[in-house]
Amino acid sequence: MRLAVLSLLASTGGLVFAPAPLDSTTPRGFTTESGKVEREWEAKFVALPDAARMREAMRRLSARPHHVGSPYDKANAEWIRDQFRSYGWNAQIESFDVLFPTPKERLVELVSPTVHKASLQETALAIDPTSGQRAEQLPSYVAYSTDGDVTAPLVFVNYGVPADYEELDRHGISVKGAIVIAKYGGSWRGIKPKVAAEHGAVGCLIYSDPRDDGYAAGDVFPNGPMRPPQGVQRGSVADMPTYPGDPLTPGVGATRNAKRLTVAQAQTITKIPTLPISYADAQPLLSALRGPVVPAGWRGGLPITYRFGPGPARVHLRVKSDWSLKTLNDVIARLPGTTEADQWVIRGNHHDAWVNGAQDPISGLVAELEEARALGKLYAEGWRPKRTIIYAAWDGEEPGLLGSTEWVETHADELAQHAVAYINSDTNARGYLGVEGSHSLEKFINGVSRDVEDPETKRSAWKRNQLATIRTGTREARKDARDREDLRIDALGSGSDYSSFLDHVGVAALNIGFGGEDRGGIYHSIYDDFYWFTHFSDSSYVYGKALAQTGGTAVMRLANADLLPFAFTNLAETSNGYVQQLKALRDSLADQITERNMSIDEGVFVATSDPRDPVFAPARQQPPPPFDFAPLDKAVASLTQAADAYDKAYVSALGTSSADPSREATIRSINQRLLQAERALTSAEGLAGRPWYRHLLYAPGYYTGYGVKTMPGVREALEQHQWKDVDREIGRVAGALTREGTMVGQLAEDLSRLK
Repeated sequence: MRLAVLSLLASTGGLVFAPAPLDSTTPRGFTTESGKVEREWEAKFVALPDAARMREAMRRLSARPHHVGSPYDKANAEWIRDQFRSYGWNAQIESFDVLFPTPKERLVELVSPTVHKASLQETALAIDPTSGQRAEQLPSYVAYSTDGDVTAPLVFVNYGVPADYEELDRHGISVKGAIVIAKYGGSWRGIKPKVAAEHGAVGCLIYSDPRDDGYAAGDVFPNGPMRPPQGVQRGSVADMPTYPGDPLTPGVGATRNAKRLTVAQAQTITKIPTLPISYADAQPLLSALRGPVVPAGWRGGLPITYRFGPGPARVHLRVKSDWSLKTLNDVIARLPGTTEADQWVIRGNHHDAWVNGAQDPISGLVAELEEARALGKLYAEGWRPKRTIIYAAWDGEEPGLLGSTEWVETHADELAQHAVAYINSDTNARGYLGVEGSHSLEKFINGVSRDVEDPETKRSAWKRNQLATIRTGTREARKDARDREDLRIDALGSGSDYSSFLDHVGVAALNIGFGGEDRGGIYHSIYDDFYWFTHFSDSSYVYGKALAQTGGTAVMRLANADLLPFAFTNLAETSNGYVQQLKALRDSLADQITERNMSIDEGVFVATSDPRDPVFAPARQQPPPPFDFAPLDKAVASLTQAADAYDKAYVSALGTSSADPSREATIRSINQRLLQAERALTSAEGLAGRPWYRHLLYAPGYYTGYGVKTMPGVREALEQHQWKDVDREIGRVAGALTREGTMVGQLAEDLSRLK
């Protein structure tokens, strides 16, 4: 939109106004005058999202199972495209051909000391109409498990994360040649077979324990929201910390003629066969285990004694899949920009599901559609965005961020030149506004959340979060919430469609959604459907409306800001916090290794479960040397100084309005360079061992999956005791922060010269 203040300036023949100090009500990136115009349009926008329309859209989109390659998945994509078009957007479907295995054979059976065959079947419920759509449902399985047929002793490994194997080592228990059974939780599911294979296991079972995801937390479905005994969590076990997306086309879009790896060459497929099972199917297997009783923290909610094993339980596991390519359909819709049309503001939510997917992902998608409808209505009334707005409904998120990754890889060069920011949502529910993302957008999204009303408390979403943190947070978090201007946002790891934008291309990203007040145990099951959502979640869709207001307000501000609303003081402060964490981690590791080596020297060994076996004697470890953190300290100090200068120049520049054409040209130039600010934190070389991930401040952890590792090169070199790599990684991160500081300092100088 050609802002009213600029029109007035033009009509007065270049009249220069006196500085107009910015006040607290002016959205970041706007002058006082243009901010008033922006707020007038925003007031119209927030009144438009309609809860009743969201309910009906969810009913339609979740009416049938719609996994990748299914008929209803394609029908949904076409319906979504047509909805965008009816709102006045230019919308198309962009398709990719991806590897998406679906199961042909699944078997889990206890073969000794007794015999029990797992049902591997979720029960259809008469009260829940769509739970019985058996012919269209994907059976319970995990995608990208390798095929296999193994019979072996069973070992219980708690959550199956690296720390659990350290506990097994302390008890002298090996999983070599065994099938492991792990609880869901503690990490992303794909880490469990990955770590099990590294320790020599030949198969992996994953189950939902009722202590974490069942009757311990409330009544089970259909009497309550929690996972029933026969409920199973589907999912992907592709090694996404290596790279997400189509396993056969890493780094390039999976277009029809793309060069593909063979399945055998794909790095992200598991090394051992893996299946998910219900806690009803898990109980007979766990009950058959003997050996020592597990520690208290390992025990679940089943009415059994939890033991490690191995033996006498032996399990037969068989997995076989159809490894064909499937076509996925991304819906891409555009509203054209005016004066800065070559800058793109991108918003997305996925549309595919493991089964019917009312909560995951339709609860977020219907909010995005209402945003698009409302923006289209404003457009019809004369509102125009300066920047081009792109709305996406991604396909193939569930198997491994397929649709967004393939689109980003296909358009990576364009995105590097044109993308301002990417705003993602996924699931949505009742409760608090959750935000994670790039810290250069932390101040901006704090401003948005101050202007969104929480439906329950009628306070702002920001105020509700602040009060909740003061009430329940740690001592440090409570102090921050009281004293700091902005509430902190968490960094992004992986697990949804922001990953390719941020981690691969370096596009500043945010992930938003409400939740925290309702619990549910239907994740990735046949019970995630319209019946469950309308009985146990945001049944009035008021939080769907709040999400639409949040996402749409953020998009409008990014699209029409005079100066792109990045801020770097919070980024500098957060980066300094990461450096202090790394120093503390180094000291903690030194203490742990010293204590461990002393125990070994003193002959304090841990016996195995069989007294006839030799004791388990762990090897001594080399403690970490004194690393050189000076480059990081210097880089953070430089960024901090530049960020402070930029903030002062920002206030001065936007507090002054002028029709001087050179001023507009300078701001346009600054905006173009601001696009590259997040890119400065990336490296074309990528992370060690996984070059697809290029961001040096944020990445999913190699052994956490979804969970973020900040300054990941340094942090993981420390955690994995790769001492020789630490100083090199420190230098790489310091270089990125120095580049950022240099860029921000130059932008501050240019802003300060504006009249």
